[in-house]
Amino acid sequence: MAIEVNGKTVELDEEGYLVNLSDWSKEAAQMLADQDNLKLTDSHWEVITFLRDYYDEYQIAPAVRVLTKAISKKLGPDKGSSKYLYELFPYGPAKQACRFAGLPKPTGCV
Repeated sequence: MAIEVNGKTVELDEEGYLVNLSDWSKEAAQMLADQDNLKLTDSHWEVITFLRDYYDEYQIAPAVRVLTKAISKKLGPDKGSSKYLYELFPYGPAKQACRFAGLPKPTGCV
């Protein structure tokens, strides 16, 4: 599988995650979101940016429980709630948000 981003072919694995993290761009994220019929808003970008920073620091994509705790700590309890995150990423805040952020599938996610 692959997507075309700004004239460049970006490889995806069988689940739609980027094969090479260095291929990530905002355009790639929006194309992946388009596949899920999702328009990325500032709220989505806040979570995506958080995830990319988290990955840079810890070299791991967080599972949903770790994600909610970490977001709650940094962005406040309203944004760190499962309800809020599932409203933004209905296919699973960890899996879907990590896919849009260009990160590997979180460990522990089915």
